[in-house]
Amino acid sequence: MVPRAGVEPAWTEAQRILSPDTSYKLLNKLSVTEIAELSRFSKSYISQVKTGIRPPSKKLLEILARCTRKDKRQQDLESTVTLFLKSRSEGTSSSTLKFYEQYLAKSLPYLGMKPSPKQINQLLHSLTCSQGGKHAYFRVLKVFYNWLYSQRSGFGFESKDNPVNSVDAPKVPKLILPSLTEEQAEKLMERTCSVRDKAIISLFIESGLRLSELAAIKLSDIDWKNRTIKTIGKGNKEGYAPFGSISERYLRAWLAEYQPYGTIWGMNKWGITTMLRRLEKETGLPCNPHTFRRTFACLLRKAGVDTMTIKDLGRWESLEMVQRYTRSVTFEDAMKHYKAPLS
Repeated sequence: MVPRAGVEPAWTEAQRILSPDTSYKLLNKLSVTEIAELSRFSKSYISQVKTGIRPPSKKLLEILARCTRKDKRQQDLESTVTLFLKSRSEGTSSSTLKFYEQYLAKSLPYLGMKPSPKQINQLLHSLTCSQGGKHAYFRVLKVFYNWLYSQRSGFGFESKDNPVNSVDAPKVPKLILPSLTEEQAEKLMERTCSVRDKAIISLFIESGLRLSELAAIKLSDIDWKNRTIKTIGKGNKEGYAPFGSISERYLRAWLAEYQPYGTIWGMNKWGITTMLRRLEKETGLPCNPHTFRRTFACLLRKAGVDTMTIKDLGRWESLEMVQRYTRSVTFEDAMKHYKAPLS
C-alpha cells in the first residue's frame, strides 16, 4: 500500500521510529481490530491510517515501536533457544530436547537472557505445579543459563554473572515410588496370555531395560551365551543389559513363533505401552516401564546386591539415581543380608 499524497511527513516520522519494512508489516499485516485492541484507538481511525487517509499519530507509532521491540526480543529468545538445543543435540535424546524446549518456552518470555536471581526465584515461587514440577523448571533453567553464561554459547557473558548460581533448588519431598514385589511380578506374568508379552515383562523386570531400549531390540543384539542384550541408551551410549533364565525361555518361545524383520516384537514402543496399560487395568498393579525399572533395582537390592553393581547393571549415570529408585528398600530388607564384621 502506497500512502496518499499529503501524508509523507507523517510516514517520514514513522520511519524514524520504525524501519520501513516493520512499518509495512505492522500497519498492514495486522488487522484493524488487532491494531485497535493493541493501541486502544478507534477502529475508524485505524482504518483511515491503514488506507492512507490519515497519518499515524506519534502515540500509535510509539505503541507499534514497543510491539516491534517485543517481537524482536521474542525472536532473539527463540534463536537463542535454537542454538542451545543444537548444542545439546549430540548425545541427548529427542524427548529430553523437547522437555527443554517446552519449559524454556514458558520461562524465557518472563526471564529473558539476563534475569536477576530474584526474578528466577519469583518465577519458581509463582508456579502452581508441585515441588517436583518446580524442580524440573529449575533443572532446565540451570542447564540453559550454565550454557548461556559459558564460552561455548558465544554470547560473551561472564560465568561469574550467571544468575542461576545464586538460586537454591526447590526442595522436593523424598517420595517412595512404587515397585513390585516378586509375588506381584509373578501375578503379572500369570495374567499375561501371550508368550510375547510374557517375554516383554520378564525382560523389563530382569534387565531393567528402558522402554526405548526394549522396543529397539534386534535379534543380532541378543548374546544367548552370556545372556546379555546390547542396548543404545540415553545419550546414544552403547551398553549391555543382563537377563535371566525366565526371560530366555520366553524369548526363545516367542522367536520360535515369530520371524523378526527389524525389531523382535512386531510392534513399536506405543504398542508395548498400550499392552501394559491394558494389563494394569486388568490387574490393578502399576504396570509401566518406570515401575519395572524400579522393581529391577529394588529386587536386586533386597537380594543383597550392592548399589554400585546395580548402577552398572542398570546403566545408570550416578549412584544417586539408584538410591532414588531403591528408596522402598527398608532396614529390615537390609538386615536379611547383614553379617556382623567380627562375629
